[in-house]
Amino acid sequence: MSSKEFDVNGTDYKIVITEQVIGHVNNLKNLYNAAYEDPESFEDVSSEISTTINEIASTVEPEPEDSDLDGLIQEIIKAVDNKAEEIKKELEGKPAKKSKSKK
Repeated sequence: MSSKEFDVNGTDYKIVITEQVIGHVNNLKNLYNAAYEDPESFEDVSSEISTTINEIASTVEPEPEDSDLDGLIQEIIKAVDNKAEEIKKELEGKPAKKSKSKK
């Protein structure tokens, strides 16, 4: 878990990136992709998108203003993507280090 702070429209928000938040963000990205790939399905997934955004927003302190939600969600998605990239690099680096030490 890691904590991230964001300034959106002059308000400082804080979120703890947990496995649950990561799951919601990944789900949201999948819903966005589904709506993008099949615009006719947007009506079907729009309520799921809204629910997922609200679930993510409920983990943010202080409670976000509606006008800040879009920017805040974008920042959270970036933070989760960056965290995933850090973990990936860390995992890729570990086996290489272990193989060197065996020689």
